[in-house]
Parts: sequence; structure tokens; C-alpha cells
Amino acid sequence: MNRTIAIIGGDARYLELIRQLQALTDTTLLLIGFDKLEQGFTGLKQMDIDDVTPSSLDAIILPITGTNSDGKVEPVFSEKPIYLSLDWFKQLRKSAIVFSGIANDYLTDAVNSANAKLIPLLDRDDVAIYNSIPTAEGTIMMAIEHTDFTIHSSRVVVVGFGRVGNTVANKFSALGAKVSVSATRMKDLARVTEMGLTAIPLDQLASYMENCDLLINTIPAPVIGKEEMKHLPSHAVIIDLASKPGGTDFAYAKQRGIKAILSRSLPSIVAPKTAGKILADVIKQEFLKQGETK
Repeated sequence: MNRTIAIIGGDARYLELIRQLQALTDTTLLLIGFDKLEQGFTGLKQMDIDDVTPSSLDAIILPITGTNSDGKVEPVFSEKPIYLSLDWFKQLRKSAIVFSGIANDYLTDAVNSANAKLIPLLDRDDVAIYNSIPTAEGTIMMAIEHTDFTIHSSRVVVVGFGRVGNTVANKFSALGAKVSVSATRMKDLARVTEMGLTAIPLDQLASYMENCDLLINTIPAPVIGKEEMKHLPSHAVIIDLASKPGGTDFAYAKQRGIKAILSRSLPSIVAPKTAGKILADVIKQEFLKQGETK
């Protein structure tokens, strides 16, 4: 039984994702939003979104960023805008699976209206943990590029101890940095202490900022504000890994002359092949499950 997958938009990691999915048997891949791609994919169909019949699709793979609140998809390899309306989603089969990195209210409501299945890939623990590795390596790369001091012996504060924060703290500590981690949950603070790092309750973060060379935020909420930044040394650098718009008051950072960088999609920059394989492995697993239930 042939299955049809539409890959709509995507960044550099999706090139490896496409290569991985080409190995699936009895599967047709449709590429939408890849018309500016320099390298071609033999045997695959490149199409415009208007030429796609939603009811013919078994799966849709959206970019990591999903859609905006109006259904717009922002492809990296195309200048043509792509809009997925509610009517477009309503034409999907009930058995269809929609993959996206993250989901917002629009995408969730649109997929629910079709009674289809939505899988936000970055909500999965396995994907997020695997993805945290290239994210941490990318953060190290950015720290080296944007500072004039070594990571070794530098004072690093990681805000947030989720799947990304945990890996980032671990990798910087392994490089010899003096790492502190700020979190809200007591069990996270206990784990930070057990790892031999300094635990900082989030509501006390500001009082630790004067001893910080590199501030790395992973919390997608406004946690790095004026109170925190006014105590930072002028040479300090902020790397914000949280999803857009980040958790930093970038306007105040600029006013204070502190370098603050919103770093998005680091896995697609530093390790697109690895990041693409991570996504492909999960998507292939879901297809195996789908086949077992039919």
C-alpha cells in the first residue's frame, strides 16, 4: 500500500530527513517549498502547495517552527509564501499524521478540526534530549566566537534545567567552566547540587549576576530582565536558546551595552545531518506504528 508524505518547508536538517525517508518502501515524497534548493533529489516530486490534494496525504511534515497564528509556513529554501488554511486542514484524512517541531493554538485547532493526529516532535522527550546535544555544541561554538576569554575557568550561569539546560550545563562543566544553574523546582536544584554545580533558585538569580561571564537562558519566558542585567559585568555575554522571542529583555541589554544573542535552530546550523536523522528516526517509528494499527 503506497503512502504519500508532503514535506512542507524546512531548514538544512530537512535535507537529511528527506534522504532518510527516501529509504521507506511504498512511499511517495512530495516536496513543497524547496524550489530554491541547489541540490536536487532524484525521483521526488517538487510541487506548489496549490497543486497538493490534502485528502491524498498520509502525513505532512512541517518545519520545526510549524505555522504562525495565520497558518503561514516560512520555508528556508523558497521565496514563495505558503499558507495552510483551516479549510486545507479539514480536507485531510482522519488517519493523517501532521508532524511539526512545535505547535501553537492555530495548528492544534486546525489539525483537531480534521480529526487528524498532531505530533509536535520537540515535545517528545527522546527528540528533545537527542536534540539537546547539537544545541549544546552550538552554544559552545557561539561562546567561543563571541567572547574573548576561555570557557575553561569562566563563570557560566545556565537558566533553566530542562532537557536542554541539563545538557548545556553538563557540557560546559566538562570543559572546565564554573557552572551554576538556576531553576525553580526543588528536585532540579537538588540534582544540580548532586552534579557538583552551584544551584540558584530562580527568584534569587539577580543576586548572582555580578559573578557571571556567560549567561545562557533556556526558559521561554521573560526571566532575564533589567534586575538581572543591571548586575552583569559589562564583558558578559548572553546566549538565549529559548524559542522566539526568547526570555531576555534585548532592548535593555543593548541599552547597557551587553552582547545578547537569540540563538535559534542551532542543531540545523552546527549538525544538520545528525539533527535530520533524529527527526527521521521518530517519523519512521510513527509510520511503523500506523502500519501495525491498520
